[in-house]
Amino acid sequence: MPRKKAIAENNPVPIDSPGQRRLPPLLRRAWYSLNQAFRRRISHIGITPDQFTILRWLIEDESLGLTQRQLGELMSSDPNTITSLLTRMENFDLIQRKPHETDRRSKRIRIRPAGRKAYQRARLVAIELQSEVMGSLGVDNREDFLATLEAVADACRDAVDVS
Repeated sequence: MPRKKAIAENNPVPIDSPGQRRLPPLLRRAWYSLNQAFRRRISHIGITPDQFTILRWLIEDESLGLTQRQLGELMSSDPNTITSLLTRMENFDLIQRKPHETDRRSKRIRIRPAGRKAYQRARLVAIELQSEVMGSLGVDNREDFLATLEAVADACRDAVDVS
């Protein structure tokens, strides 16, 4: 049976019908709302949600430091955005960029003491917010939800790679 027909039999309502839940607006609303809630809750710390995420990645990988390219891949962000973020973070002494030991075009990013302190303060807020939001799912559904969301995220990334 052709795939289109199988989908139609399982769901007689077209995916783009007005009454259907739609993936793009739901993902956007979830991300935007979570981002805004976190932004407001950490504003007194002086960092943004994206800066927090970079600090988290740097703390989780304490080797020689991550490169800007690695951070871009981890954040699913373009090089210009990462460069701009890192410049602001460097100006606030949260991180430092040093020349890569083997690649002259690359920089290694390391967290500085001020970045570590800001991260630790914001981490407590992040844990509280995540617990609050995930609480809407119930304990038994959390892991399944995250696994499903990861599968959706991977499928979205794969769609970019195919394009």
